[in-house]
Amino acid sequence: MITDSVVNFMGQRKVAFILSIFLIIGSIVSFGTKGLVLGLDFTGGTQIEVGYQESANLIDIRAQLTKAGFEAPVVVHFGSERDVLIRMQGKPESGLSDAVLQALQTNQPNVVLRRVDFVGPQVGEELREDGGLGMLVALLVVMMYIAIRFQYKFSLGAVVALAHDVIITLGFFSVTGLEFDLTVLAAVLAVIGYSLNDTIVVSDRIRENLRLLRISNIETVINKSLTQTLGRTLVTSLTTLLVLVSLFLFGGELIHNFAIALIVGVFIGTYSSIYVASNMLLTLGLQREDLMPSEKEDAEINELP
Repeated sequence: MITDSVVNFMGQRKVAFILSIFLIIGSIVSFGTKGLVLGLDFTGGTQIEVGYQESANLIDIRAQLTKAGFEAPVVVHFGSERDVLIRMQGKPESGLSDAVLQALQTNQPNVVLRRVDFVGPQVGEELREDGGLGMLVALLVVMMYIAIRFQYKFSLGAVVALAHDVIITLGFFSVTGLEFDLTVLAAVLAVIGYSLNDTIVVSDRIRENLRLLRISNIETVINKSLTQTLGRTLVTSLTTLLVLVSLFLFGGELIHNFAIALIVGVFIGTYSSIYVASNMLLTLGLQREDLMPSEKEDAEINELP
């Protein structure tokens, strides 16, 4: 702590910098060695929907398919507990769906084939490229907005923080080997929005305090601003995490990875808005003069009643 109960966040900025570098390097190394376990949305494959007359046991279904020689089948509930979605490599015209149904009917003769969909590798490649392009465009638009709304140093800090969040979230999926599909990509884009919102709130308070407080030390101003927004940040993060944990526990396997990506993103986004974006402002040499209103703005403010 420092005077007036202001938390000395920036006193730990070197430790935070080392931690961030370690996590980013670890993520990049994992990308280069393991890569991401891409789902059928990106690699192409078959989705088979089957129906049971009673609640289906996913563990037993997985065991049946593995015993029948199918490699790494993804089995999840789809809708009710009697509807099951099976995803695996292979084309439906090669007799894959018939072979799957035959394997399931050995223990449950009443299993019904509902639907078979095939995602081609070309479609998967387009989705992968469009998803990556979407993230780049999002970062570019964010950079332009914050540069106009605040100042270019805030813009650079926000973009570095967002890139930091995306790399570490993707690195988590690479290290753990969790499947990366379109729902996870949507979660990563949501993480960008969440982290950006928190960063803008902090940036707005820093700008306000730089103009109002008679404190020459920029580090002290940033610490005070972060302390003032800490309550709001913690409440927002905790309420968001309550919803995400509920989704993870009760939302079904179909959105497990989506919920995991958002949970990781909320933790990383909260951390980066405090220790990455703000740290970048000090690194870039933010000064009070960077945010002081122009003479015209000053005159307009003085004319107000």
